[in-house]
Amino acid sequence: MGMEALNDEELASTIEMICSSKAEEFRLIGYEHVTADDIWSCVSSKYEKGGIPPLHKLVNDVLSLKATSLMNYMTISAYKGSPFD
Repeated sequence: MGMEALNDEELASTIEMICSSKAEEFRLIGYEHVTADDIWSCVSSKYEKGGIPPLHKLVNDVLSLKATSLMNYMTISAYKGSPFD
C-alpha cells in the first residue's frame, strides 16, 4: 500500500505523529510550550487556498518548518486575536 492511499483517520494519525515529533524537536531546542496543534496550525495555514497537498509535501512542510517561521506565525496569530486553534 502506498503512502498516498491512507484513509482520513490514518492521515490524521500520521499528521498528528509528525507534528508531535516536530513539536518535541522544538522543545529540545528551548521552545517548551510548542504543541503539535501549533505546528499543524502553522503549516496548514499555507493550505487555506489550495487545499491539503499530497502527503509527501505535507510531511516535508512539517519536517522543514523552522522555529522562526512558527514564532512569526504565532505572533501574527496573537495580534489577530486568534488563540492558536
